[in-house]
Amino acid sequence: MSDLNRVSLVGRVVADVEVKFLQSGTAVAELRLANNRFYKEEEHASFFDVTLWGKTAEVAAEYAKKGKQVAIDGRLEQQTWEKDGEKRSKVVVVAESLQLLGSKNDGQSKSESTTKASKSKDAPVEGEKIPF
Repeated sequence: MSDLNRVSLVGRVVADVEVKFLQSGTAVAELRLANNRFYKEEEHASFFDVTLWGKTAEVAAEYAKKGKQVAIDGRLEQQTWEKDGEKRSKVVVVAESLQLLGSKNDGQSKSESTTKASKSKDAPVEGEKIPF
């Protein structure tokens, strides 16, 4: 049996998304998502780091403003690095699709509200680093 790595989240964007471009011209953006749940009449918030690639990153930067509710489908990825001689790591969500939620008065049409990331052209090129 093969392994499965899928995640679906609905939450609110914590801050406006900024898009950056790799040397190859591929867009990459990071989004911080707040997901609230209620347990025993108390609200509990969880925060998730989401990485978006290609056209999905560009759409997120343009339309996913602070406070906007979005749905993310993607996979989990563990990132590791070294800082001051100490190894660090974190798990991020790599978005494969983004859907903007909310009313039509939010300024986007239905065709602009959903975008799918193409795995072939939006994946990072070997040797390129994410500019964050």
